[in-house]
Amino acid sequence: MTQGANVEWLFARQRFGVHPGLERVRELLARLGTPQRNFEVVLVGGTNGKGSTAASLEAMLRAGGRRTGLFTSPHLTRLSERFVVGGAELPQGAVAAALDRVRPASEAVEASFFEVITALGCLLFAEAEVDLAVMEVGLGGRLDATNVLDPRLSVITNVALDHTAILGDTPGQIAAEKAGILRAGQSAVTAVAPDVLPILERQGADLWALGRDWAAQTRSLGWDGTEVGVQWPGGGTQLRTPLLGEHGGLNAALAAVAAARLGVPTPAIVQGAAQTRWPGRLEVLSRRGLTGQGGHRVLLDGAHNPAGARALAQALRPLLAGQGQERLPVIFGAAEDKDLAGVAAELLPLASRVILTRAALSPRAADPAQLAALFPGVPLERTETPAEALAALRPEEDLALACGSLYLLGELRPLLLGEQPESHERWQ
Repeated sequence: MTQGANVEWLFARQRFGVHPGLERVRELLARLGTPQRNFEVVLVGGTNGKGSTAASLEAMLRAGGRRTGLFTSPHLTRLSERFVVGGAELPQGAVAAALDRVRPASEAVEASFFEVITALGCLLFAEAEVDLAVMEVGLGGRLDATNVLDPRLSVITNVALDHTAILGDTPGQIAAEKAGILRAGQSAVTAVAPDVLPILERQGADLWALGRDWAAQTRSLGWDGTEVGVQWPGGGTQLRTPLLGEHGGLNAALAAVAAARLGVPTPAIVQGAAQTRWPGRLEVLSRRGLTGQGGHRVLLDGAHNPAGARALAQALRPLLAGQGQERLPVIFGAAEDKDLAGVAAELLPLASRVILTRAALSPRAADPAQLAALFPGVPLERTETPAEALAALRPEEDLALACGSLYLLGELRPLLLGEQPESHERWQ
C-alpha cells in the first residue's frame, strides 16, 4: 500500500460524515500505544476564534521555551497544515508515513475522518517529543474526538449559532456541548458572554471568565494589527498582535490569559503575540502573481456564520474608512448548509459588488445561482471556480474581500501564492 493510497483512503472517509463519541478514538489511541500520554494538552474550543486563539497561545508557549505542537482544523491547502511542531508545519512525507501506521488500527475500530486525524496528530506529536500540544476542538466539545485527551487547561472562546443540526439550536444548548471540554478542578479560561457563563460553571472547573476575572481593551493599529491591554488576577501586560479587528485582539488577549495560567513569563507572552500568524483570517495577500492584476490586494477571511461575518464587518469598516472608502468588491462562496442569509446580511453593506463562486473541491458548496438572491441591490457576477472569481476583479479595484468558506479560501490562497493545491474533495 503506497503512502499516496493511504492519503486517498483518509480523504474518502470524509464522506462517512461526523460520528460524535469517544469510544472509537479511545480504542484507536490504545492500539497506537496511547501516544497522547507523552505530552501535556491544552484544548481550545468555541464557535469562532478557536484557530487564532490556539495559534496565539502556541506562539506564546514557544516563546517561553516550550517545545510545542499545534493541531488545528480544517486545513486550508495542505493536510500537513494541521500538524505543526515548534512553529513549523510537519513535512507531508512524515505525515503520510505516520498515516501508514495509523490506518490499520483505524480500520479495525472503524474510525471517522476526524478521529483518524486526531490520533494521527497525537502520534506525530509524541514522536516529535513535544512537551505541550495546543489542540483545537473540531466540533462542539463534549463528544468531539479531541475530548478523549486529558487537558491541563481548557479554553472556550465564545458561543454562537453554528452546526445547529448537531449541537442544538440555542446558545444554551451549544454552550453545554462546548462545556464538555472543561474538567472539574482544572484550569480554564473563557470569553463567553455572561448569559451562558453559568452553563460553563456547572462543570466545576477553575474558570477565569472575561469581565469577571480578566479584562481586555483593544486599539486598532490599522492594517498593522491590534494593540491589546490585558489584565488577569496577579498580572497583566500590553501586547501587539498582527491579528486584525477587535475580535482578533480579544482572541490574543484570551491566549495571553491562558498562557499566564500555564506559567509563561510575561515577556514571552508579548513576544509570542507579536509573532502569531494565522492564515485565512483577515489575511491580506497580493494579486501580484496574477496576470494583469498588478499589486492589488485580496483580504481573505473564513467567516462562515453570522457571528463571524459580523466580526469581520466590524473590523473592516474602520480599515476601509482609513483609506477613504466605504465599500469594496466581495468574492463570496459558502457551504449550502450554513445560515447564508445571516452571513450575507452582515456583508451586504460592505459590498460595492459581489462575485459569486464556489469551492470546486467541496461538494457541500452552494450553487452561485442560488446565492444571488442574498445580495439585493448590488451588482452581481456569477463564476463557477475560484480562478474565474479572481479573474473577474478589475485592475482599478485596489482591495477585494474573499470570504464565506474556508474551503473556498483554501483554493484561492494557492492561486494568489503560486502554490500547488491539493486535489481531494473537501467535506471536513
